[in-house]
Amino acid sequence: MNDFPFHSMSREQKAVDRARKAFLTGRSKSLEYRVTQLKNLLRFVRERQTEISEGLKKDLRRSECGTPLYETLGLESEIDLAVRNLKQWAAPRPVSKSMMTISDQVYIQPEPLGVVLVIGAWNYPWAVTIGPLIGAIAAGNAAVIKPSEVSSHTCKVMEDLLPLYLDKELYPVVTGGVTETQELLKHRFDHIFYTGNGTVAKIIMEAAAKHLTPTTLELGGKSPCYIDKNCDLSIACRRIAWGKYSNCGQTCIAPDYILCDPSMQDRVIEEIKKNIKEFYTEDPKKCLDYGRIINQRHFKRLMALLEGSTIAVGGENEESECYIGPTVLRDVNPDAKVMQEEIFGPLLPILTVSSADEAIKFINQREKPLALYIFSSDNKLIKRLIAETSSGGVLANDCLMHFSVTSLPFGGVGNSGMGHYHGKYGFDNLSHLRGCLIKQLKMEGVNKMRYPPHTADKLGWARFFILKHVDFGTALLSTLIVCFLSSKSAC
Repeated sequence: MNDFPFHSMSREQKAVDRARKAFLTGRSKSLEYRVTQLKNLLRFVRERQTEISEGLKKDLRRSECGTPLYETLGLESEIDLAVRNLKQWAAPRPVSKSMMTISDQVYIQPEPLGVVLVIGAWNYPWAVTIGPLIGAIAAGNAAVIKPSEVSSHTCKVMEDLLPLYLDKELYPVVTGGVTETQELLKHRFDHIFYTGNGTVAKIIMEAAAKHLTPTTLELGGKSPCYIDKNCDLSIACRRIAWGKYSNCGQTCIAPDYILCDPSMQDRVIEEIKKNIKEFYTEDPKKCLDYGRIINQRHFKRLMALLEGSTIAVGGENEESECYIGPTVLRDVNPDAKVMQEEIFGPLLPILTVSSADEAIKFINQREKPLALYIFSSDNKLIKRLIAETSSGGVLANDCLMHFSVTSLPFGGVGNSGMGHYHGKYGFDNLSHLRGCLIKQLKMEGVNKMRYPPHTADKLGWARFFILKHVDFGTALLSTLIVCFLSSKSAC
């Protein structure tokens, strides 16, 4: 029982308690109920495009066509995948047997964890908040949804409209800033899913540790982009410019910096400059497809990162509008300010390296990034960089697109995060994969080898049964031996 009456609880505690109570009714465990909620979520995304777009336009100056492209189309695909495959994902999963378990039922049963806390981010507030929610609903959990207060207009849309479509007891939306998040973290959850930065992630892990709550942390870092001499530089730079300047560079998997041979730097700069003009016109400030920095705090942070580096392209800015134009920096020193933290904005530093060996060494001397980008026509070189580095994901000859592949797990490693989601990986991450063994109360003879008194003879039989892998022939032999031992036991 609670020490205090319900009316004296905080808003956050009420939401958590209601979600727990709703989960304990068992209704979220029904596959039909999960599918209904997922379909309602899909209906929300499709029916409320106008409100979703308007919120994002106010928060990030996202264009009307940019909203589905970068946010909701991926969600529609994820929901559709979950609805189509949920029965299969949630079904018992048979596993291989040893001779000891040849006549038993051995399987994995996915089960819901309980109440999940989803803490979203502001840069793609729908994709990175509703994405994990899809996995939580599909896995049969209740979920407390905490959108980022930084994207305030989107946060309001989520708070006002999501409860009209989803079970508001099982999936409450809790809004607010640091204080409200801290209040939420005081309570016990069965999983916490956070998208954001490493500093906050440490606070979340510390709070989670008090309740032994597992966490999924989708963070970021400085994702390197290595350009090999052996590639079509025109296409490479077009894809890099798109990946870097989409959402004004505020993308956790944006290419953070370029590594290339000194002889290529001038051409890389020219190609990226050409593509900036092609994508965003001569004046990106007036272009509907070029966004804005989320707020003045981040604007000032980004302007400070420019100190000590040489601007080759762009650099135009206006604080009152939180505008920083697409910018390229040349001959950047590894010790420069812009190389000390994740940029998360439209600044693209170029650092020169004399070889792939030097690039690999440079990458490995730093924290493991969320993404590694490699541009090369040499498949052996691509495979070598994959083998000799570590990152959350790898994409060769393109940017960002691996996020859209629902058959790949998306997540970080080391400082770039832990855990993953998308498709079945999200379902499994937010499920308990429960190992089940069902034996029968007969054929006791085969168990004699494990009962005292222990002898060399019994150990020999145990070695055979435990270590022998089962195929058709050994399965038949095993069955005969089991029957033989059982019949001897009966005698």
